Amino acid sequence: MNSTLEMSTLRRTKRRVFNILEGDVTEPASRFCEIFIAVLVVLNVLAIILESVPEIHDAWGSYFHVFDLFSVGVFSIEYVLRVWSYSEKYTEPGDSAWKGRKEYIFSFYGLVDFVSTVPFYLQLLMPGTDLRVLRMFRLLRIFKLSRYNSAMDDMFEAIKAEKDSFSSALFLLFISCLLFSSLIYIIEGHDQPEVFPSIPAAIHWFLLTIISGWGNVDPVTFPGVVLVVITQILAIALAAILTGVVSTAYTTQVARREALYEMEIREVLADGVVTEEEAIKLKNMQAKYGMSDEQVEAIAAQVRAEKDLPD
Repeated sequence: MNSTLEMSTLRRTKRRVFNILEGDVTEPASRFCEIFIAVLVVLNVLAIILESVPEIHDAWGSYFHVFDLFSVGVFSIEYVLRVWSYSEKYTEPGDSAWKGRKEYIFSFYGLVDFVSTVPFYLQLLMPGTDLRVLRMFRLLRIFKLSRYNSAMDDMFEAIKAEKDSFSSALFLLFISCLLFSSLIYIIEGHDQPEVFPSIPAAIHWFLLTIISGWGNVDPVTFPGVVLVVITQILAIALAAILTGVVSTAYTTQVARREALYEMEIREVLADGVVTEEEAIKLKNMQAKYGMSDEQVEAIAAQVRAEKDLPD
């Protein structure tokens, strides 16, 4: 009897930990947990940036070390609790406890959480590790913030939805790269053999020109000048195409998200009664989609007006 009671208490505790870490609106501690981790991440990034300044590091190095110890402790506990509690994600009969755990461990956020603590332990195991490399890994902690904001997820979904458009733009870039690199090699290669000794070197010039607007090389022939101008115009055109594709896809993704929420509200209001469970579900959807109270109220008011329901 006692063992059954202990298992029941352990299961409830695990479920509550899962809800808190996943931002369930029914858990008062969930919001505090989100804010605490987000603030800690921001302070970590600021500390890493300031620590790279030699004067500040010499004066405050010990404090930075103590703060990093505290942060690693918090992030390690968070990671362990997430792995432990994610067995509660799938609770249907026949589901393994490790189904949810494996999904988290190998997910984007799981890998970010893991990498957030690895530099510290690597430094303990390998004291001679380059601090600049470890600092780069520590900077990846900034991605932990994306868990509490849907902007990055929306961006990835938008890119996925417009993958055909992106593929076309990248194909144009690839063709342009081969064509213009070959042309600049043929035109400028004889006059500047130290700059354009081969087509791969010309490809390096093309990529620099596309990315920065200037390939660190001034052409010495008139055809070369014309080619550089055309390449810079092409860079602007490709940037405009990709920007247009992303902005359109992102807008579509936001509209799709609002449409999904509106469908859920219509389903909830179909019988004219909103139960406590349905209200919690709507609140969780609002948090997941990052929608403001004004957006939610506008959608709900529209649905009520169509159904002639009271507020």
